[in-house]
Amino acid sequence: MKKALVALFSAVLITGCGQNNNEGQNDSGSGNESETLKEISVVLDWTPNTNHTGLYAAEEKGYFEEEGLDVEIIMPGEAGADSIVASGQADFGVGYQEGVTQARVQDVPLVSIAAVIQHNTSGFASPADKNIETPKDFEGKTYGGWGSPVEEAVMASIMQQENADVSEVDIVNMGDSDFFTAVQRDIDFAWIYYGWTGIEAELRNEDINMIYLTDYSEKLDYYTPVLTTNEDMIEEDPETVKAFLAAASKGYNFSIDNPEEAAQILIDAAPDLDEDLVKRSQEWLASRYTDDAPRWGEQKLEVWENYADWMFDNELLESELDAEQAFTNEFLPE
Repeated sequence: MKKALVALFSAVLITGCGQNNNEGQNDSGSGNESETLKEISVVLDWTPNTNHTGLYAAEEKGYFEEEGLDVEIIMPGEAGADSIVASGQADFGVGYQEGVTQARVQDVPLVSIAAVIQHNTSGFASPADKNIETPKDFEGKTYGGWGSPVEEAVMASIMQQENADVSEVDIVNMGDSDFFTAVQRDIDFAWIYYGWTGIEAELRNEDINMIYLTDYSEKLDYYTPVLTTNEDMIEEDPETVKAFLAAASKGYNFSIDNPEEAAQILIDAAPDLDEDLVKRSQEWLASRYTDDAPRWGEQKLEVWENYADWMFDNELLESELDAEQAFTNEFLPE
């Protein structure tokens, strides 16, 4: 999930959109197993983790096949998932509301089709002995990040609520260092997802203080991560989009109801992962995939508008977002 934050901080710089890579393949209807399975690809945002479990569960349990699909799950490489999906080099991907927002403002035809998790579980974390308990405590401390303007903007936004000054924070680039190494070496706090790094801290018996963004601003409660596709896919092959989400939804709902078995599916697919971390993370995320939404994947217009307004107000977007074009619930199963 560290890559999730790297992707969060990376501007989407895409200049064009390629052709759909499924030209010439058979269009298989939902549940039609009599025809040849349609080959499609889904690109992850980073190496496999519990944000992706529903996809691996859909593959392992045969949900994709039931929908007439042969799905290849691929890694993003240097290009990044957003670029790969927007250009048509992959049919679907794992992205983030912030990345889709930046893309849409730049006229890049990326579309969010499902929210993997309903609420933002990220925040600023620090070892407990650093005594960073509120945003005001950031003053005089060293923050380790990746050099994006959004980091300072978020810090400033929540620090202002306590009459604190972000210019009093020493912001450094932590490079490829993981959170635990960095805070022992040369930083005081960093931005993490609790569902992975926070759970890892629990397993390591390392006490951390967590300052969640959602505790300070509803505009920072955005969808991260999301499943994406491009406009060409939606316009030219909506049945495949519907079939993909039908299977993915089954996979995530299976992971909600069966976190232990779902965790083992992910471990079997990616045996280099820490088993204890995957199992604990899966248990923690199980109820958060859907949370207070009426169904898995549901997205709200106000969530997209709120975060885009925040980004625009903080000069992180060149123009305002047409939020209705950035996402759709049309293809989610009822």
